[in-house]
Amino acid sequence: QVQLVESGGGLVQAGDSLRLACTAFERIRSTFAMAWFRQAPGKEREFVASVSWSGDNTFYEESMKGRFTVSKDNAKRTLYLDIVSLKPEDTAVYYCAAHGVYPTGPFEYWGQGTQVTVSS
Repeated sequence: QVQLVESGGGLVQAGDSLRLACTAFERIRSTFAMAWFRQAPGKEREFVASVSWSGDNTFYEESMKGRFTVSKDNAKRTLYLDIVSLKPEDTAVYYCAAHGVYPTGPFEYWGQGTQVTVSS
C-alpha cells in the first residue's frame, strides 16, 4: 500500500499561480508513472498530467498544455503540479495518483485530494 498526501491547495484569485505537491510515504516502484487528476463540482474526474518514473517524460491533457507543469523529485518522493494564470474553471479537487501505466493509467493508488478554489 502506498500512502499519497497532497498539499498546496487553497483559495486563490484568478491570475494567481499555485504549486501542488504530493508526497508518497512509501517507495514508489520504478517503471511506474505518477499523475494528477482533478474533479470539478458536478463533473467527472479528469486527467491533468503525468510523468514517467524517471521524470524524463511528461504528458498533458490537451487543454492543460501551457498553464500546467508536472514534475517530480524522486529523492523526496514528491510529485508537483505548477499551475499559472489560474482561472475560475480550474476550481476542483486535485488528486495525485501513483503506480500507473504511463501516460494515462490506470493508476493503483490515489491520494485524498486537495481543494483548489479560484475566485474571479
